[in-house]
Amino acid sequence: MTPRHQEIYENLRAQIDDGTYRPGDELPPETALMERWKVSRGPIRQALNNLRAEGLIHTTRGRPARVRRQPQPTQTLASFTPFSQWAITSGRRPSNHTLSVGRVRAGAETADALHLDEDAFVVEVVRLRCLDGTPALLERSRFTVGVGQSLFEFDADEGSITDHLVDRGVRFATMRHVLDAIPADGVDAEALQIPQGTPLLRERRTSYDVEGHPFEYSDDRYHQVTFSITNAMTDQG
Repeated sequence: MTPRHQEIYENLRAQIDDGTYRPGDELPPETALMERWKVSRGPIRQALNNLRAEGLIHTTRGRPARVRRQPQPTQTLASFTPFSQWAITSGRRPSNHTLSVGRVRAGAETADALHLDEDAFVVEVVRLRCLDGTPALLERSRFTVGVGQSLFEFDADEGSITDHLVDRGVRFATMRHVLDAIPADGVDAEALQIPQGTPLLRERRTSYDVEGHPFEYSDDRYHQVTFSITNAMTDQG
């Protein structure tokens, strides 16, 4: 006989697959699901945990589970050249100014990318990256706490975060990038010293470890920077 939690999971998953619950929709509250299936809270939570483990829903304390939004078309990159390394090889002089390092709540977008609850904590590093002394990139990087904890003791003005994490055993196995154009908001404009509304190239990057678990989500906003991205499918080591 199929366990009740498995039956509930399969039913909800089928409803997500057939569009009954679309990306962004809330599932019924736990109490409503308990009433529908005539079960206690345990089987409902186990079914929801299975859906969350598959990346199909995310949850926030005190609110019903929500179906994850489907990712936009992306490029999967095998190798990644950090900003400083790219600048040096391009004959430019890079510099960094760290604006903040702290623990913050993930929020909806980061939670989706990192498969976390919206109210989970992440480590956020906000840096202004410059080329030849001119502001070029505002970088907002968020890490799962286990990966990002060491950044509180790292001087992000002087070193590469990527190199620092690799030295501590973090493996950047796969990266997923989404590129689009957006107008500069007030924070972008102040940091990059440009008028609000100036077009920026935005790169949203999610980094995965060798087991396929996401651990970094970065929202990088470029102003007047020319660079190239090479497609690849697997890690070069």
